[in-house]
Amino acid sequence: MLLKPHSKLVMIGDSVTDCGRTQPVGEGLFEAHGRGYVSMVAAMLNVTYPDSHIRIVNMGTSGNTVRDLKARWQHDVIAMQPDWLSIMIGINDVWRQHDSPTQAEIHVGLSEYTSTLEELIRDTLPLLQGMVLLTPYFIETNRDDQMRATMDRYGAAVRMLAVKYGTYFVDTQAAFDRLLLHSHSSAIAWDRVHPNQIGHMVIAQAFLNAIGYQYA
Repeated sequence: MLLKPHSKLVMIGDSVTDCGRTQPVGEGLFEAHGRGYVSMVAAMLNVTYPDSHIRIVNMGTSGNTVRDLKARWQHDVIAMQPDWLSIMIGINDVWRQHDSPTQAEIHVGLSEYTSTLEELIRDTLPLLQGMVLLTPYFIETNRDDQMRATMDRYGAAVRMLAVKYGTYFVDTQAAFDRLLLHSHSSAIAWDRVHPNQIGHMVIAQAFLNAIGYQYA
């Protein structure tokens, strides 16, 4: 596995990452990591590699866009001094364009999204042992759906940045698409965004595969 013993992994993002984590720092006992994929990643790492004592910190914040991440980056990422960083952001950047179409001031267009995310990656990568970029997603099989189509463009931007900066990459949308071959979206997420435990396991498994997790 890529994470060395005693590594500190900070996982940052929006509500899908947050998932009820402890504030102000999602680390500690019981449900400190929240009830989503971060808690699953922490559990799997600590069960399979108990002697590695890997430290997981959840810094997801509900409702965040990449613009919000930039505003809290120094406090919630740099000051945490992580060895590894996981970033999954973009759902709200896309969603606000579709559920709040008249509020242009809260929209984060593709150009701003890409340039802001690139700035965060470029400035932070030299401080880390490794970084994992996860695409945003929309749990919808119809690729012509307006929000799905937009989300795919944002996911393509994440892929491009991962290649450009040599980070590890998780195609979260592709992971959900494989499940959707056999399951309806309503069985995974009532709003096609906030997943149940099955959906969170999809994300957790895709992340663990990206970091070379070896199942016992």
